[in-house]
Amino acid sequence: MKGTIRPVSDLRNNFADISKVVHETGQPVFLTKNGYGDMVVMSMESYENMEFENEVYHKLKEAEQEAELTDQRFSSKEVLAAMRQAIRVPVNG
Repeated sequence: MKGTIRPVSDLRNNFADISKVVHETGQPVFLTKNGYGDMVVMSMESYENMEFENEVYHKLKEAEQEAELTDQRFSSKEVLAAMRQAIRVPVNG
C-alpha cells in the first residue's frame, strides 16, 4: 500500500493538509512517533473499500478451503440455476 509518511505531530499541526491528502489521493498517511510507525490515517471511503476487499478475500479463502474438502464441482449453469431457485427468479426473466 502506497502512502505518505509524516510525524504524528503533523496530525495536530497540519490536520487540514493531511485530510486533503487522504481524500484527494485515496492513499493513507502513515504517522510516526520517535521515528517508528504509530498510526495510519485514511479516508472513510478508502477504509470501507479496504474492508470490502478483506471480506471478499476471506470469503474466497473459505470457498477454497471448502473446495479442498470435497471433489464435488458445479458448472456455472448449475450454480446460476440454484441461485435463481433460491431467490425464486424465473429463468426467462
